[in-house]
Amino acid sequence: MKNELQNIISGKSQVKHGANIQAASGYLKNGKGTGTLAEKGIHIKKQEEALIEEFATINELWITNLNIENFFSSGAEQLVYLKDERKVLKLNDTIYYTSWEDYFNNLLLNNYFFPDTAYKLLGFYKNTKGLYAVVEQNFVIATEKTELINVKIFLENSGFVNKKNNDYFHPELGIILEDLHDENVLTKDGILKFIDTVFYITEQFYKP
Repeated sequence: MKNELQNIISGKSQVKHGANIQAASGYLKNGKGTGTLAEKGIHIKKQEEALIEEFATINELWITNLNIENFFSSGAEQLVYLKDERKVLKLNDTIYYTSWEDYFNNLLLNNYFFPDTAYKLLGFYKNTKGLYAVVEQNFVIATEKTELINVKIFLENSGFVNKKNNDYFHPELGIILEDLHDENVLTKDGILKFIDTVFYITEQFYKP
């Protein structure tokens, strides 16, 4: 599984709705490779944003027709808009991530582990507050309250270990999965739906 995930993150293998995500991530990696970005530093996200704006312009991925009247909800990390009865649009400014590349990795990992709530990167939106990724996701309506013990059992059966509260770690893969409270994991007809995930890759992920 680790090799498969490494290939997805590197863009060598496909994953559901992964094309635009992998293309955007690859553009950032190429920027780093040519020295456009510093490997570390507090300005990395600003430097990445310049590359993302280039990428969005070249590939015509600017979202300009966002209907603000369809606003649905918001959290610390994103704004949510109803697209129609089946889809929502989520605008994320990557506040939970140290880099945009980390955010794209999160999307790819989510789409691998939870394809029924996969994110589709439609493009990017910019206003006076900043730059946002615009992703589309299936609209899930919960039919019952999520029991966190069910989340724990499900993830432990998938190799994740509960570290504290609602945070998990996969020791074999070197992947962190956090913030899985009952608003980020809904239950529909007895099935868990992971609608807001926060994945992080550790250095261990890249080791054989």
